[in-house]
Amino acid sequence: MNKSDKFLEPEKMNFQAEVKQLLNLMIHSLYSNKEIFLRELVSNASDACDKLRFESLDVPELLSKDEDFKITVLYDKVDHTITISDNGIGMSRDDVIDNLGTIAKSGTKDFFKNLSGDKKKDAQLIGQFGVGFYSAFIVADLVKVISLKAGLKEDHAICWESDGLGEFTISRGSRKTHGTDIILYLKEDSYELLNGWKLREILRKYSDHVSIPICMYKEEWSEEKKEQVKTTELEVVNQSNALWTRPKSEITDEQYKDFYKLLFHDFNDPLTWTHNKIEGRNEYTQLFYIPKQASFEMWDRDNTHGIKLYVRRIFIMDGSEQLLPRYLRFVRGIIDSSDLDLNVSREILQESRDIRAIKDASVKKILNLIESISNNNNEDYKTFWTEFGEILKEGIGEDFNNQEKIARLLRFSSTHNGSANQDVSLSEYISRMAEGQEIIYYITADSFNSAINSPHLEVFRKKKIEVLLLSDRIDEWMLSHLKEFEGKRLVSIAKDDFDISKISEGEDIKNLEPSEFQKEVIKNIEKTLSDRVKEVRVSSRLVDSPACVVVEKNDLSPHLIRMLKASGQNPPSSKPILEVNSEHEFLKKIATIDSDKKFEEWANLLLDQAILASGGSLNDPSSFVKRLNNIILDK
Repeated sequence: MNKSDKFLEPEKMNFQAEVKQLLNLMIHSLYSNKEIFLRELVSNASDACDKLRFESLDVPELLSKDEDFKITVLYDKVDHTITISDNGIGMSRDDVIDNLGTIAKSGTKDFFKNLSGDKKKDAQLIGQFGVGFYSAFIVADLVKVISLKAGLKEDHAICWESDGLGEFTISRGSRKTHGTDIILYLKEDSYELLNGWKLREILRKYSDHVSIPICMYKEEWSEEKKEQVKTTELEVVNQSNALWTRPKSEITDEQYKDFYKLLFHDFNDPLTWTHNKIEGRNEYTQLFYIPKQASFEMWDRDNTHGIKLYVRRIFIMDGSEQLLPRYLRFVRGIIDSSDLDLNVSREILQESRDIRAIKDASVKKILNLIESISNNNNEDYKTFWTEFGEILKEGIGEDFNNQEKIARLLRFSSTHNGSANQDVSLSEYISRMAEGQEIIYYITADSFNSAINSPHLEVFRKKKIEVLLLSDRIDEWMLSHLKEFEGKRLVSIAKDDFDISKISEGEDIKNLEPSEFQKEVIKNIEKTLSDRVKEVRVSSRLVDSPACVVVEKNDLSPHLIRMLKASGQNPPSSKPILEVNSEHEFLKKIATIDSDKKFEEWANLLLDQAILASGGSLNDPSSFVKRLNNIILDK
């Protein structure tokens, strides 16, 4: 038996396990918004046409002669079917098996993870995760797909058929030209969709912007049948007018919002948007949206599909890092160029001077838009910062040219109001600085509570000096790149590289010099802890706590070391400096201990407490518990 003979044989196959789970959900759960099936299938058909148009730039013979791209939607009340046809790229036998039987690269697991139980909202998630085709089973109990891939002969058309219950059948199909027919045999409770007016309404609602004409047969009123009946003449249902190509003055806010929700499969309105036509050396149109809510893929730094690139309204590719930097990956939108070559590739994008100019201008436009929100709408900016603040912080280390502009957009918690809300800007901090203060003070921790309760803050509270409280995972990395703002240095109060006398309001720091007896006690603590600390010294920053740990300027903080270890990394080890409060009762008590063993336990307990209070972790928690019990029980 040769290969072509085998090709003719029908073959039953099982769905991938994840597809079975997905189909079960589609069939039994997501009934609240049935009409999304048409949105998804038309969107897939449009993509197929765009793909063929793109590939035909290099291989013109792929296109049929004298045929324009179009999508046709038909219905049959007798057979209870809806058919969506396109003359796009089509599929080969292997394509059909790969695309309709398995989900190798889609976000199926994430789709299930993000289900909320709200059927309407869950239905809106379908398009985001590349599982749109399977929405057909929301309304159909049998789906048939007939497809012929462009460039193949007629006898290579494929028929895929399934009831969605676990198996699908592949056999020879019949189609004279490239493209795909999807035939839906409707469930009885979906027969209301067999109505020309209803289908047109759905298409105009969801697919009006699609640049490929969507056609249906015209209908006329029949006095004999007392209903609308189909003619033999096709008419275009959608406007096929890309919204971004129209003048801003002709577009309403509702149209902007509807277009966003349709194109990016978001059930929320966008937070804001900007629409601009740029003329000059490079001519292009920008339409950028900032969502109201972060989606799951925004936390994946490798996901850069927020921007769609068009060339003269022809879709080329989902955006890459060449269109916007990674720290703006939450932005959604379109760039449509009049100048780029239609056969542009990601490699060409990387080397293109025009693309770099478009990217730079786009970044400035988006940062200006964010700044406008921060200046004019406090509530919207709170929403923006809550959803995207951590991502925007990445720009401090990635975009040096715009670092100052990004820094103005940063928001932090602060001791000024003692709230976990991140609503203090660096400019606001500077406006409240004490006379003569030249430093912006901050502390990092793994939570707001850890930061605000840190012993390092005690002298700052006493002197009423504001400290920024940073608890996002990215903060320490970010501040390694942000050294100053508006001429003021940013300094960690947990580091050993600032002069405490700068905030002493003229007090003589030397008054903190310990007595000879205290010096001897501190010397003994240092000797006892020599394998764990670099130095033990009297602190000028403590008021109520017995001790704290600080690190030298270039050493990693205990908080950062703990984060690195938690992420599976092995950070370089370094010993901290232990600062003690010589006036605290703990130090007075340890000075009276004459047992070497007990002195060792008390000294180690002092260090353990200081490490924990500074956001670090103990290498040997069981020893800490044991020595604490011994001290409590006076053993």
